[in-house]
Amino acid sequence: MKLSKSTLIVVLGLSLLAAAKGQAQRVLLQSTTAEDTVYEQFGPNRAFFNHLYLGYMPVVGRSAGNGAKLRYGSSAEFMVGVRNKFRLSEPLSIGFDLRFVRLTYDLAQTSGKLLPTADLHYRESLAMSQVQVEGFVRLNAGQRGDAIGRYLDLTGWGGWALSTAHRFEDRPGTGPKKVQQTENGLPYLRRWSYGVGARLGSSRYAAVARYRLSDTFTSDAGSLFPELPRWTVGVELGWL
Repeated sequence: MKLSKSTLIVVLGLSLLAAAKGQAQRVLLQSTTAEDTVYEQFGPNRAFFNHLYLGYMPVVGRSAGNGAKLRYGSSAEFMVGVRNKFRLSEPLSIGFDLRFVRLTYDLAQTSGKLLPTADLHYRESLAMSQVQVEGFVRLNAGQRGDAIGRYLDLTGWGGWALSTAHRFEDRPGTGPKKVQQTENGLPYLRRWSYGVGARLGSSRYAAVARYRLSDTFTSDAGSLFPELPRWTVGVELGWL
């Protein structure tokens, strides 16, 4: 049976179109399969994760003796750091933090003040800028997919004071309106500090409590000044 020229052209065109469509489907299938088999090791609930965070932790409790009352609220730790977490299993992780901490003790100006002198000022504080390292063990709660979820951290930390400062301000009433002075490199404050803590968190938010085991003052100054409060309690906000 002899086919017309127009019929041959139509048959040939349909054959070429079917072949091209089959090739396009095969390439697309290979590309999608390769992407689906990629496994990410980095993520909030994967083998490794790190993130930045901020913390504000007011000092709580009283000094161990008279002469070192504080103004609470403004006596606090402010911190910024990076947290590194390694997942061991679904319920258990470990990790460590590296952070900068600014600890300020705002001294109340009341009669009987001893720290660091008996002189009264309009405002006075002791401050320490520290670099700290903290290790933690994390207990995770529940199934959460690739997310931080709810957790409890048990921590131990230590740090070195990069600088120490005693600042005070006077307002004499005559002459200059304000007189401010800063003393750096205070010899009566210890440079090393260490302690323990706990952190209860959900996603990017956490409530934190820390207890300082080390003393604030050197052995010589410890007999002159009462030990300052050892507890700080506050909050952290993670940048996930």
